[in-house]
Amino acid sequence: MSKRPGASVVRIAGRAVRPGHAVGVALVSTEPIGFLGGVDGDTGIVVEPGHPLEGESVAGRILVFPTGKGSTVGSYTLYRLARNGAAPAAIVNREADPVVAVGAIIADIPMVDQVDIAQLRTGDVMEVDGAEITLNRDQEDVAHRGSS
Repeated sequence: MSKRPGASVVRIAGRAVRPGHAVGVALVSTEPIGFLGGVDGDTGIVVEPGHPLEGESVAGRILVFPTGKGSTVGSYTLYRLARNGAAPAAIVNREADPVVAVGAIIADIPMVDQVDIAQLRTGDVMEVDGAEITLNRDQEDVAHRGSS
C-alpha cells in the first residue's frame, strides 16, 4: 500500500495466526463475534440481533473484533463464507479464539492477533501482511485522534 500525499503511515505489529496478505476497508466491532448464528454463511451479513455490526456485510472487509465466541461450528461457517465468496479479506483480533483461528486457517483467511484494536476504526484502509498491519492516516486525523 503506497503512502497518500498528506498522510502518515501507521504500522502495528501483531502475531500472524494465519499468515497472508490482504488490503481492504476495516469493519470494526468492540464486541466479540460468533460466526455460527451470528453471521449468515451465504451472504456474510451479520445477523446476530443487537450486535453492533448487525446488518453489515463482512465480505471483502478487514474484520476487526476483540475475540470470537460461540460454537466450534463457527470454524465451518468461516469456511462456508470463503466458499461462497462472502468471507472477510482478513481478520484482526485482540486475542485469537481457537474457533476463529481454525476457521481462518481452513478458509485461507489471513489472521492477526495481539493487536490493540482500539487504534482501528471502521473505514480505515488497511493492509495486513503477515503479522504487520499498515494504515494510511490523514495528518489532521492523526492529530485529532492524538488529542482525544
